[in-house]
Amino acid sequence: MTWQHFKQAYLIKFWSPAPAVIAAGILSTYYFGITGTFWAVTGEFTRWGGQLLQLAGVHAEEWGYYKLIHLDGSPLTRIDGMMIIGMFGGCFAAALWANNVKLRLPRSRIRIAQAVAGGMIAGFGARLAMGCNLAAFFTGIPQFSLHAWFFAIATAIGTWFGARFTLLPIFRIPVKMQKVSAASPLTQKPEQAKRRFRLGMLVFIAMVAWALLTAFNQPKLGLAMLFGVGFGLLIERAQICFTSAFRDMWITGRTYMAKAIIFGMAASAIGIFSYVQLGMEPKIMWAGPNAVIGGLLFGFGIVLAGGCETGWMYRAVEGQVHYWWVGLGNVLGSTLLAYFWDDLSPALATHWDKVNLLAAFGPLGGLLVTYALLFAALMLVIFWEKRFFRQKEAQLMRAKETV
Repeated sequence: MTWQHFKQAYLIKFWSPAPAVIAAGILSTYYFGITGTFWAVTGEFTRWGGQLLQLAGVHAEEWGYYKLIHLDGSPLTRIDGMMIIGMFGGCFAAALWANNVKLRLPRSRIRIAQAVAGGMIAGFGARLAMGCNLAAFFTGIPQFSLHAWFFAIATAIGTWFGARFTLLPIFRIPVKMQKVSAASPLTQKPEQAKRRFRLGMLVFIAMVAWALLTAFNQPKLGLAMLFGVGFGLLIERAQICFTSAFRDMWITGRTYMAKAIIFGMAASAIGIFSYVQLGMEPKIMWAGPNAVIGGLLFGFGIVLAGGCETGWMYRAVEGQVHYWWVGLGNVLGSTLLAYFWDDLSPALATHWDKVNLLAAFGPLGGLLVTYALLFAALMLVIFWEKRFFRQKEAQLMRAKETV
C-alpha cells in the first residue's frame, strides 16, 4: 500500500462508524485498566466551571458536589483534564488531515439560543445522573452499573421528545431564495488541503510528543493524553455523535449509528469484566431518580442543542461556532447542577443504592444479564427501523392511491 493510498483511505476519508465505535469501546476498556478511571468528559467540564468561579472569588470547593468529584489541581494535573486536552488535539489533527476546518457561523439567533439552552439542559442532566453519553452510557453500561441502564432508557425517551420539539415552527429558519442563471462551480483548493494536512501532522506529532514526555515523569497523565488523542481521532473521523444516533432513528428511521454504539458497548463489556475479575473496581453510581431525570434532561438537551459531548467537541474544532456555544452551555449547566446538588442529592441520588450487576447476579450472571439487555436493545432498534419504513411505505401507497 502506497503512502498516498493510505493517506486518502484512512486519514482523509471518513471512517465507517461501526468499526470506529467498536475500537472506541476497546480503547475505553484499556483506558480503564491503565488509569483506573473511565472515559468521561462532563465531570471535568464541571471542574472547569468550579475553577472559573474560584477565580471570581467564589468558594466552590466548599460545595458538596466538588467535594465529591474533587476540585484540586488543574486540567494539566488531572487524568480527565489531560485526556480531554488530548481529545481536542486528536479531533483537530484529524479535521486538518481532511481539510475539514472552516469557520462556520450560526445562521440565526434561534440557533445560538438552542445551542446554549440545550447545552445547559444536557450538562445539568448529565451531572445529575453522574455521567453523560460516555460516563453513564457508553462506558457506564460496560461497567455493569444499573444506573447507566436507567440513564440510557431515559435518554432515548428524552431524545424522542427533543426531536418532536425541535420540529416545531419556531425552530424553522427562513430560507432566502436567490435567482441564479447557472450553477456555481465547485472550488478546489489542493494547495490549501496540502498545507492543512501537513499542519494536522504537526499537531498530531506535537500531541503525541507532549504525552510521551509527560509519561516519563507522570505515567498516568501522559497515557491519559495518548488515549485522548486516540478518542479524538475516532470521534472526528467517524463523526461519532449520540445525538445523531437517536435523532436519526426517530426522524429518518436510520439506525446505523445506534447499532454501532450497541456493538461498541458489547465490545467494551467483556474487557471491563476481565479487569474486574483481576481485582479492579468498576465505577458504580446511584440507581435512583437522578439517573432517570438526568437522562430525560440530557436526551432532550442534546437534541435541542444539536450535539452531545462527543459531537460538540469535534464539531467545535472543525470551526462550527454553533458548537462553541453548546460547549459553553455544557459548562454552565453542569456548574449549575453542582450549585444545587446539596439540595437535590438526598432525595434523588445519595439515599438510593449503588447497584452493581456483577454483585447482584454474580460475575457470570451479571455479564449474561448485560449482554441480554444489549441484545434486547439491538432487537428494539431493528424493530423500530422496520416499523418506521413500513409506515413510510404505507403512507406512500396511500398517497399514490389518492392521486
